[in-house]
Amino acid sequence: MTKEDDGQVNPVDVEHELPAPSAEPEAAAEAELQKARLERDEAVDRLARMQAEFDNARRRALREQQDYRDFALTEAIRMLLPILDSFDRALASGATGDDFRSGMELIDRQLHDALVRLGVTEVAAAGEAFDPTLHEAIEMVDTDQAADNHVFQELQRGYKLKGRLLRPAMVRVARNPQN
Repeated sequence: MTKEDDGQVNPVDVEHELPAPSAEPEAAAEAELQKARLERDEAVDRLARMQAEFDNARRRALREQQDYRDFALTEAIRMLLPILDSFDRALASGATGDDFRSGMELIDRQLHDALVRLGVTEVAAAGEAFDPTLHEAIEMVDTDQAADNHVFQELQRGYKLKGRLLRPAMVRVARNPQN
């Protein structure tokens, strides 16, 4: 820059001193933009692959759960088939009276044993204190033959599977008029 006598800068001189615009910054910006686009595309691709892997894992887990349920059901049915065979033989035998009854008692025992092997237990009812989580009261009966609010009569047996209630016992509950 040159100063004129009055201390002013000549604009013509300034233009000559400014650097000429170069193509390098534009090329660098374009390279950065391309790099960012490439990184974006790679991230989108990774995300799509991860989503596909997640979907496959979810489907596989659901299929494995269903296979497990089917297998568990298969084992239960295998335990019950011999009992069904016994019923068929008893009905085909034509037995009557005591023979028929003893055959039915044997089949009943087989069925209860199979249920115990599967983890099924009976809910205690007759004579027990009424428990609404285990018993379903059908009727209140005025009687002095049982304690107040105790199960007087079991109408249908209740069952638990490994501690979880399958079906409550259907009962009549005593209401002792003397109390």
